[in-house]
Amino acid sequence: MFQKIISTQGFWKSVMSLGIAFSLLFVIIKWAIEGFDSAYFSSLQNPVSFVLGLLVGGFIYGFLVTFGKFRGKLKKEEERK
Repeated sequence: MFQKIISTQGFWKSVMSLGIAFSLLFVIIKWAIEGFDSAYFSSLQNPVSFVLGLLVGGFIYGFLVTFGKFRGKLKKEEERK
């Protein structure tokens, strides 16, 4: 079932789009908590690890949400047959 889900057309595109959306929202919310101060971006101690963490976190979030969505979709299609 896992292999069938991840090989479904549109799965990886959905993972990436959700991951990017999650990362952007996370940065905006975190920036808002800091008061929309422009110094927020210059105060990052290690921007490379921050961006890398955002990408990994976004990928994990996108994968889990998309996997659940596609799994539910495939289960409904199997029940109809």
